[in-house]
Amino acid sequence: MTKPDRQLAEKLLKISAIKLQPDIPFVWGSGWNSPIYNDNRRILSYPDVRNYVKVEIAKNIIEHFGNADVIASVSTASIPLGALVADTLGLPFIFVRETPKDHGLENLIEGNLKPGQKVAMIEDVISTAGGTLRATEVINNAGGEVLGGVAVFHYEFPMAVKRLNDTNVDMIALCTYNSMVEAAVDMKYIEPGDVETLKAWRKDPANWVPDTDNFSKLTNL
Repeated sequence: MTKPDRQLAEKLLKISAIKLQPDIPFVWGSGWNSPIYNDNRRILSYPDVRNYVKVEIAKNIIEHFGNADVIASVSTASIPLGALVADTLGLPFIFVRETPKDHGLENLIEGNLKPGQKVAMIEDVISTAGGTLRATEVINNAGGEVLGGVAVFHYEFPMAVKRLNDTNVDMIALCTYNSMVEAAVDMKYIEPGDVETLKAWRKDPANWVPDTDNFSKLTNL
């Protein structure tokens, strides 16, 4: 039987929530060249995938953070999923803004978080873990207690894993970078030779440049 992480990897690749271009990379907002682009917002347009992700997140919250009082979404992309999961579990829902609201109450947290409430977070993608750690700090500073959370996809960059471990933030991933690469090879989405490229990128994503003729031609246009 295929493991849940591999099942989800296949689903995300099929609906183009994950796209791989080892030869002609994407450019992230951070300026990094990347052979992968992740857009989990696409999950919302596919009811079967959306329901699968919702159920898997809910199951993991029950198993790992069963005493949670509140569900919190970390970023904009995870807000719809967070609301779906909170509804499934019958729990209150909040979300954490990236920056304070620029008018009114200037909230960082939208929704009602009571002091002492235990919180399970939902993240769509963990890359550097900066957003996850910031949301944890905001919730804890507001009087909540972050138990940990569930992410749809985790790149498992060494610096992100270290940051989460150092701060004792327990984030469960439904799908990891390694399981995605394995699924992509089995599906013939990429060639076996592309695996080394994908592994090299993850080791040092900030400085990675593909060594390909296609990329050289593209950058010289």
